[in-house]
Amino acid sequence: MNAAHWHLLLNHLPIIGTVLGTLVLISGYLLRNNSAVKLTALGIFTFSALMAIPAYLTGEGAEELVEKMPGVNEQIIEVHEDLGKYFLIVVLILGALALVTFISNYLKSKMTAALYILVFAVSLGTCILAKQVGTNGGEVRHTEIRSGNVSQDVNATEQNTAGNKDDD
Repeated sequence: MNAAHWHLLLNHLPIIGTVLGTLVLISGYLLRNNSAVKLTALGIFTFSALMAIPAYLTGEGAEELVEKMPGVNEQIIEVHEDLGKYFLIVVLILGALALVTFISNYLKSKMTAALYILVFAVSLGTCILAKQVGTNGGEVRHTEIRSGNVSQDVNATEQNTAGNKDDD
């Protein structure tokens, strides 16, 4: 497996994990403030943060493999890379908050309730960023989901590439 395979395999875990963790945390509140369910959400957030590290680290190798392919737009890759950096930072903050909340819960601290609210708020923001980084990452190779201006740029790139092949 090459870096692109690893990136594609790993990049879904922190995105889906963040959304799933947020839904589990909401469920924990809806189920009569169920502590076990809320602790499960904290575990999911921690796992998501840990999986974001290799997902991010495999991105550079994946970029090197796809940047010269027909239809791949360097601008989209750069935006995805920037969003990936922001997502990594935010999801690591979420994971750290989840760990602090877990410890606070274990120690039966009075701050636990406030920490859960903070985790929930950060998880909502992380979900929004996860959606953006995931959609933008998909646009690298999936021209059908790109917005109008970028699609036109890619069509021009594809036509130029096809013209260059004819010259050979």
